[in-house]
This record gives sequence, structure tokens and C-alpha cells, in this order.
Amino acid sequence: MKTVVVLGGYGNFGKRICETLAQDSGIRLLCSGRHSDKARALVAQLQPSAKAELQAVALDINAADFRVQLQDLTPFLVIHTGGPFQGQNYRVAEACIAVGAHYLDLADDRRFVCDITLLNKQAEDAGVQIISGASSVPGLSSAVIEHYQSDFRQIDSIDIAIAPGNQAERGEATLRGILSYTGRPFSVFEQGRVRTVYGWMNSRRKYFGPRLGWRWLANVDVPDLELFPAQFAVTERVRFQASLELTFLHFSMLVMASLARLRLIKNWAPATALIYRMSHWFSKLGSADGAMQIDIAGLNMQGAASRLRWRLEAYDGIGPFIPTLSTIIIARQLLAGQVNPGARACSGEFSLAEFYPYAQSLGLVIREEQGD
Repeated sequence: MKTVVVLGGYGNFGKRICETLAQDSGIRLLCSGRHSDKARALVAQLQPSAKAELQAVALDINAADFRVQLQDLTPFLVIHTGGPFQGQNYRVAEACIAVGAHYLDLADDRRFVCDITLLNKQAEDAGVQIISGASSVPGLSSAVIEHYQSDFRQIDSIDIAIAPGNQAERGEATLRGILSYTGRPFSVFEQGRVRTVYGWMNSRRKYFGPRLGWRWLANVDVPDLELFPAQFAVTERVRFQASLELTFLHFSMLVMASLARLRLIKNWAPATALIYRMSHWFSKLGSADGAMQIDIAGLNMQGAASRLRWRLEAYDGIGPFIPTLSTIIIARQLLAGQVNPGARACSGEFSLAEFYPYAQSLGLVIREEQGD
């Protein structure tokens, strides 16, 4: 029986991964984290309908003997959901290599995801698969672009936007990650060259269909901005922005970004706990509907200008499941014996055809628009 350890298994994303993998027979699923009481509570909740063998485990990734504790669990696969990943090192992935376990994480931090290749030789030698960024970005976003890449002779621009509903559940770690680069510089590929932009700035509105309407967007730093220009031979621009549904919250963040850019505030991340609590004051406002939209523009195979829009719409609070699907798909690949050793970013690890059954089971709506 193969053992799957979910680090942060009772968190915003971890509990959804545990809920899904609990339906897989023939595995031992360990819900782990620093707080064993929370892990036990989730296991008790999932146990009545579970097909997997469930167990709650106290496990702290920062413990001096973490590697020894992990080895004692004899894991086949470790899923790391314990963000934020901004500023984390690779001690979890390195521990997995040392004990011969495969590794997946849901990181969205550019440096963490893009630099995971530093472990490639170690992972290959150990025969394990180390994948970082098995989430909406770059996992799902790369699958979408790869699916449509053959429709284009040349891709000029890729524009990715994520717009969660204000009422959808969100984690404190995700907020901390965003605050860590709010108002701070990072590089993007724009106008055919590398330029500097600032987190949560360059505000603009974008239409997400009749149900969601118009949402304000601003800059977010993700691995796609570094990976995709070369991977898809983009000639002009790769852009990623995200939204806060409530306009006044969006512009409050814009003010915060301006203060950080002017160096009146060094870093907003230390205020995460306070801002997270304050965000709950407005949790009844807005909706529980969100979307992910990808626009690709370039030349089609006949050399004519062409545009494609792919949009994933999530209603009634189902959106937080989407970042977990890349991890679940790859986890099941590994459990089925599909192993490709090495350490790399989660780009091109699964197809859109593999994703669609999960989208359908969750009631996600997918729309595609093509034009010239």
C-alpha cells in the first residue's frame, strides 16, 4: 500500500486534496501538519465515506528532525501545501529526495518554482519526481496554452487573469504571498523585452462574461511570467493579473502598493494576520463566483492574425478546488506508475483532456471563443 503524506492537510487547499484522494482505494493517506487536533478533526470528517486508509499525523516541516520523521512514515508521495512559499527553502523537497519519495507542491512563488531545477540531478539520481507549482499557475495555465499552441504559427501575447469571488474561501498563506510583493518590483516580458513592473499596480478592468461581469485587475508575480516567454516563443508580451471582486478593496490594495513603491512601507507581509482578519468584515459582500481567463493572440497556421479566449468559470464557492486539481491529476499519475524522474516546474505535466473530467465533476463551466 502506497503512502501519501499531505503537509498542511487541513488547510485551505490541503483539506480539498485530502477530501479527493480519500476516495482512492489502496492508498494510505496521511493528513499532517503542526496541529494534530486539526488533522484528527478532518480525518474524522472524511472517514465515514473514505476508501483510502486515513491517518492524522503531527508533522512540522521546520523541525530539526523533519527528515527523520518523514522517513519513519515511509512515504511514496509527499504533497506540500504549507505556503506561503515566498522565502521558503527546499528542505521539504530535499528531504523527499533523501527518503526516496516523490514530491508535489502548490507553490506560486516565481523563484521557488523556477529554481526547483537546482534539485534536478539529485532527483534523477534518486529516481524521484519533484514538481513545483502544481496549481492553477503554472500547472493548469500551461496545459491550456499547450492545448492551443498547435493552432498558432506564432504566439505574440499571452494574457492570464484570475478573478476569485469575494465570498469564496481563501487562505491566510495566499494573502501573505500576495502582500509580500505588493508595490515591489518584478520583471515581465513586455513589448518584446524584459521590463520592470510593480505588484498590484497597472490597474485595469476586464470582462469575465455575463455572470461575473467586469472586474478590476492588477499585477501579480507568478512563475508563468518567467517560464512562458521562452517555452512558447512569445514575441510581444506575457501578462498575469489578478482581481479582488470588491472595487473598494481593489483600490485599497492599490494605495498599499503605492505606499510600498514609494518606500513608505517596506513590506506589507508582516501585517498579513491583521489584514486577513479585516477582510472577513466584508466576507458577506460580493459573490462566490470566480473565473480564470487566458487570452492568446498571434498568427494562425495560415499566417493570419488570430485570437483565442479560454475561460473557466466557478460558481457558488467551488473556485478554491481549482488550484488543487493539478496536484491531484499528477498524484494519480504517480500512483498509477507514470513516473518521470527529475526536478522541474509544473509546466506541461498533464493535458487539458486530463483536466476536463475533474472540471465537469465540479460543475465548472468552460467557454472558448475564437476570432481574428
